[in-house]
Amino acid sequence: MQDIPNVFGSMVFNDKVMKQRLPKDVYKALKRTMDEQKHLNLDVANVVATAMKEWAIEKGATHFTHWFQPLTGVTAEKHDSFISPVGDGNVIMEFSGKELVRGEPDASSFPSGGIRSTFEARGYTAWDPTSYAFIKDNTLCIPTAFCSYSGEALDKKTPLLRSMEAIDKQAKRILKIFGNDNVKRVAATVGPEQEFFLIDKELYQKRPDLIYCGRTLFGARPPKGQELEDHYFASIKPRVSAFMKELDEELWKLGVLAKTKHNEVAPAQHEVAPIFTTVNIAADHNQLIMELMKTIANKHDLVCLLHEKPFAGVNGSGKHNNWSISTDTGINLLEPGETPYDNAQFLVFLCAVIKAVDEYQDLLRISIASAGNDHRLGANEAPPAIISVFLGEELTAILEAIENGTGYNKKEKVQMEIGASVLPHFPKDNTDRNRTSPFAFTGNKFEFRMLGSSASISDANTVLNTIVAEALCQFADRLENAGDFRAELNALIKETIKKHRRIIFNGNNYSEEWVKESEKRGLLNLKSVVEAAPYLISEKNIKLFTKHNIFSESEIHSRYNIMLEEYIKVLHIEALTILDMTKRGIIPAVVEYLKDLTEVVKNKKAISSEFNCKLEESLINTISDLAACLYKNVEKLDNSILEAKNQDGLLNTAKYYREVVFINMQELRSVIDNLETKIGKKYWPFPTYGELLYSVY
Repeated sequence: MQDIPNVFGSMVFNDKVMKQRLPKDVYKALKRTMDEQKHLNLDVANVVATAMKEWAIEKGATHFTHWFQPLTGVTAEKHDSFISPVGDGNVIMEFSGKELVRGEPDASSFPSGGIRSTFEARGYTAWDPTSYAFIKDNTLCIPTAFCSYSGEALDKKTPLLRSMEAIDKQAKRILKIFGNDNVKRVAATVGPEQEFFLIDKELYQKRPDLIYCGRTLFGARPPKGQELEDHYFASIKPRVSAFMKELDEELWKLGVLAKTKHNEVAPAQHEVAPIFTTVNIAADHNQLIMELMKTIANKHDLVCLLHEKPFAGVNGSGKHNNWSISTDTGINLLEPGETPYDNAQFLVFLCAVIKAVDEYQDLLRISIASAGNDHRLGANEAPPAIISVFLGEELTAILEAIENGTGYNKKEKVQMEIGASVLPHFPKDNTDRNRTSPFAFTGNKFEFRMLGSSASISDANTVLNTIVAEALCQFADRLENAGDFRAELNALIKETIKKHRRIIFNGNNYSEEWVKESEKRGLLNLKSVVEAAPYLISEKNIKLFTKHNIFSESEIHSRYNIMLEEYIKVLHIEALTILDMTKRGIIPAVVEYLKDLTEVVKNKKAISSEFNCKLEESLINTISDLAACLYKNVEKLDNSILEAKNQDGLLNTAKYYREVVFINMQELRSVIDNLETKIGKKYWPFPTYGELLYSVY
């Protein structure tokens, strides 16, 4: 690919294409809809649809689809062709404004959490004109929201769009107080860093646990893991490089700002990261990134694993969500400037974020909760389940000075001295970075590091937008009615710092000391989905979401139900899978190996009773004991799965899977991993960790 600027966005019906193909009045009307959330009438939609269809057909498209994000966490598509019969056996290619703005997929086959009955099938997809249409697999994909016949949101995009409106409204109130009346739009922006594993496809196909569950349910640690730290940022292997090159090209065609690629810490682990963009577009793009990684990996005889913890004993995969808020006039509201101590507007927005994170720790934890992420959080590779905010030395010192009413002496920029005269001198940052923090300020944005690799970023950003909007709303209510604005502003900032300073922690979030300290501070430590989920339906959180029109109360309860249902189903599938692999693969391998060992002993003794058989007999005894333990644990897990059906209610069932079924799976795994180190290589029926992690060259 030589001409990247011309290739970039070539498969996107973007602003450049719209300017070229739409009449000026139609283009202006569409831009008003995109920029100012104005309603688009059907006449304009018809013109847009015709232009979109002609452009798509020129690009080779034959079908269109409303591309949406149901509550499964992945995307959904129903393809319709452009063909329309004309009565003489021929067809013409048509696409109307009605087809553009609305679709009717079956809503009964998607998760609804009880908000819809199975027989109530009608649902609607509604065009999101703020996210550009694009062509994928010869199909025009139209980003849409998805709702039920009665109007409830059945997707992840609708709440995200609602939260964008909430933060826009409240941020503009604050800006107006500071005299910034020219701002028409405030938007959250995000750049999500995506981690993933690549393994050889042939080996993947021999591991049913990877196929069914996305993670290995057993596997002894190989002699080498990540302890030498030689994979991180190392030279990218040829097969991986070829995959990444094609991934970049396909993403660029779709207008995705893919910027960075590198090896991650664990063997076979990698990362790709785009430049930040508006949050709803970033959410669409991240879904495309995950989909294309899987598709393109397959073309290179690789498999892309997006599970949060596909291999025990090495780092899992997350998704760092770099979040900020910016105006349409180009101002980043989380940019401290050269003198943050004197930057009152910045301090208000910073304090709003701190207040929001402290008061809604539970919602942030819930926004990234999944059975997969439970394996990753707190495993000395990712943030713990405890929410805290890292600000760095300078901002912390500024806030302490404000709280204490003392002056702040700004640190002068220090030139970095590396010690070799040939190396350049450059200004040293005023503070270091903290890679253990779940929510870290990184100069002009916050990096929310708790998201799982497979997650839609919509959930976390819906919560982030909403809780910050609520903090800004409370600030605006107070400041708009202030008699002495400056005095009230100073008091507000000071009070906020004092009340919410417990959430600020600049130390090592991986340490046991922090776990104890956070408990003293009264911070939550919700280690699993089961512990976190009930907080979603607390009175405080229902009040927040309904106040800002993010969710209705029924929509909140539906998501609570879906979270627990999914957790139960995931663990149930994992339990059935490990049992199936044990019964059909591992037990026969153990029996075969024991049979051959006993044959060796029998044959040696038949030749001479003087032959030493201690090795074989020791192995037979050890493996026989382990086999008995294996059988016992299989029975135990089998029985616990049957007992799970007798639990009353979703929460109790989820707790049972967490406290009984999952523990039984872990105990069975321990025996299997031990057996793997004792059984001869030719007998073991599944590829090992060593083979899987070092299969790509």
